Amino acid sequence: MVKKKLNSLSDLGFVFSTNNNEDFSNQEEKENLENKQQFLEAHFSNKGRGGKTVTIIKGFIGLDEDLKALGKMLKQKCGVGGSVKDGEIIIQGNFRTKIIEILKKENYNVKRIGG
Repeated sequence: MVKKKLNSLSDLGFVFSTNNNEDFSNQEEKENLENKQQFLEAHFSNKGRGGKTVTIIKGFIGLDEDLKALGKMLKQKCGVGGSVKDGEIIIQGNFRTKIIEILKKENYNVKRIGG
């Protein structure tokens, strides 16, 4: 692997300021898109999970609270566990077709990815 030479700390995404009045609170605010503007992907995976199968929903654009609420709703409707990590909803088990139907009823654009 080739290591890239860094010219400054800004190459890492850091912003430094000596101004005490600077407001950094809205630097990375995500905009919420309407359900019909979202393009989600429904993946099936069992890699790296000890052979356990999971359904992964990717592509959500919006606030973390809304992503968690969507994940909670999907877990309740499927009657299974899961989690929300790194902008992805992970549902335990192979519920891809059921999740696609649920998301389409909620006016999301969903694409089935993989087998």
